[in-house]
Amino acid sequence: MANDAKAPNWSRRSAMIGLAAALAGCSGGTFQLGSRSLTLPWGDDAGAGPQSGTGTIGTPMTPAPSGNAQRFGRGSVPVALLLPLSGEPALAQLGTALANASKLAIAFIEASPNIGENIHITLRDTGTNAAGAINAANAAMREGARLVLGPVTAEQITAAANVTRAANVPLIGFANNGSVAGPGVYVLNVLPETEMKRAITYIREQGRRGPAGIFPATPYGEALATAFRQQAIAAGFSPSAVYTFSDPGEAQGIINQAKPMTETGMIDALFLPDRASAAIFAGLMAQAGIDRDLVQVVGSADWANDPGLMANPALVGAIFPAVDETGLNAIRADYQRQFGSAPPQMATIAYTATILANVNTLSLANPPYSQALLTNPSGFAGRDGLFRFHANGRSDYALVIRQIGAGGNVTTLDGAKI
Repeated sequence: MANDAKAPNWSRRSAMIGLAAALAGCSGGTFQLGSRSLTLPWGDDAGAGPQSGTGTIGTPMTPAPSGNAQRFGRGSVPVALLLPLSGEPALAQLGTALANASKLAIAFIEASPNIGENIHITLRDTGTNAAGAINAANAAMREGARLVLGPVTAEQITAAANVTRAANVPLIGFANNGSVAGPGVYVLNVLPETEMKRAITYIREQGRRGPAGIFPATPYGEALATAFRQQAIAAGFSPSAVYTFSDPGEAQGIINQAKPMTETGMIDALFLPDRASAAIFAGLMAQAGIDRDLVQVVGSADWANDPGLMANPALVGAIFPAVDETGLNAIRADYQRQFGSAPPQMATIAYTATILANVNTLSLANPPYSQALLTNPSGFAGRDGLFRFHANGRSDYALVIRQIGAGGNVTTLDGAKI
């Protein structure tokens, strides 16, 4: 999963289902409520903070009032940031990167004369288990946090939420597992239903009528398969086929089953969301003589930034939903300068959550961060584009549609939409 010793290629998928697979194998001015959402004042230089190159981000971090924690930001409203900073090395590395992104967001707030400094962040280490998340959440409640950001994994979000819900304090976690969401517990990430809805809506607009899908028999694969069925039916389709596999050795048999339906037009779009096996299935489709013009291959958001997939000839013409990288690119240089490595994909989630927490209409409300405010149906414009929370805690996240071309060239076919 790591391309670089300093900056693993953590995708949003990495936080799914408690990172169980990753750990076993180790392996993202003010908002205005009302008829529309307003973009935060993030221009091309949105990531700009102090330019001294000294490694100090805005207000120097100071020890929190109690416990093993750090504090940054100068506002009066206390917000807790719960992240894995120790324990399993890869997950701790991700937690540190997300903490860095939050500091960068605070630096942006402090450097922007038109944005009020409303919050301060108390950063607490959750370790990598449920007990660590409970301890960190209890400490945050004792210190009066009005909002909790994090943790990252589904297991830790559930554990921390048991504490925050009892205290009537909202939590915004960073996993992309919607099952951990609920009233007062929100997830800010790309959920399976979000990417499936975006891709299915797009292929319907392109005239496709027979979607099918191939999914691994894993917790995440099952979540994607469920989302595929639900979103396909919601879009007016009757899914032609939904295949599952436990081992890539089953791929040939699945393609053999699917081929007759591709020839009759019953299958004209085939979803291959699993990054590890997508090229295998696409290669077998080519060997079987399945016309790529007649059957559109559709990937997932997990495909983004995988150079091996992008360069695979069998996947030329394939499309996939993805987060717009404009936001990540905007903070890349500042992050690199301040922290000595490239930001992971999930950095924009922590950055967005920090800016969201500081918004006047949320942080200065009485009470702050109420469900009515956080679930504004118009949504909010974050670092990656538009997103919104629902009363059930799940989120919608704007995604683009990209297509793989010859030589690994990737183009955007359709702009960011929810």
